[in-house]
Amino acid sequence: MNDISARDKLIVGISSSALFDLDASNRIYEERGLEAYRQYQIVHEDEVLEPGEAYPFVRKLLRINELLRAPRVEVILLSRNSADTGLRIFNSIRAHALDISRAAFCGGERPYRYVHAFGCDLFLSTHGEDVANALDHGVAAATLLLARSPANPAQELRIAFDGDSVLFSGEADEVFRTGGLEAFAAAEEAAAGEPLRGGPFKNFLAALHGLQREFRERDCPIRTALVTARSAPAHERVIRTLRAWDIRLDECLFLGGADKTQFLQAFGADVFFDDQRQNCERASGRVATGHVPTGDR
Repeated sequence: MNDISARDKLIVGISSSALFDLDASNRIYEERGLEAYRQYQIVHEDEVLEPGEAYPFVRKLLRINELLRAPRVEVILLSRNSADTGLRIFNSIRAHALDISRAAFCGGERPYRYVHAFGCDLFLSTHGEDVANALDHGVAAATLLLARSPANPAQELRIAFDGDSVLFSGEADEVFRTGGLEAFAAAEEAAAGEPLRGGPFKNFLAALHGLQREFRERDCPIRTALVTARSAPAHERVIRTLRAWDIRLDECLFLGGADKTQFLQAFGADVFFDDQRQNCERASGRVATGHVPTGDR
């Protein structure tokens, strides 16, 4: 992945079904087939689509360009639609005044193939297979759960991350799975001074941190949080790892296995990324949630 300082832009790829509510048209496709879906989209192409699960996140992300008065963030549409059926999506982008100009309409093929070509730091989709393939190719990616979770009305962009298998590698998770909690705690305490390897979202977090540094601290419109099941003594390795990476998280919540949902709601997360499906399903009714299918697919 390219560092933000090298190419001067944070790039997020997003599927049309994550950006807009396509439930009605998807039902047409599932019940009546591709041609009926195509005709439906053409007939309704001047009807503006309602916001989808990722819409508030995208709007707040693009607002950073306005605040910095520079194109520091780009959102690219990566869609399984054809250009023909995708016209309604671009019409909706214009109607919602979203600054999105580049897209790949793949005509039923998998759009993850273009995440590297566009230089994406993050890929969000409702198609789990596309997300898994993007992760396998080294791009941070998550499957958004369509729970129609309420949006945070604040202007500030707030992003929450799980730790192991998301920001950090899955090495500690593997110890927990094979040896249990006691073995995990002992291993992490013994390795407290040894930084964890980076996980699939390390580079995305680094890019966000790069954007944060362009603002005065009290004016920064981005706030990040680690929300992890870890607790003492397994906290120390996390803190020392972030120091070694020279990356700051604004908040770190060590919950000792407690349900994360109310903490995410209290933080005001616009989106939360976790590798455990159960955690994602619990949180998705309260905050927009992306499942990162690393160890738990």
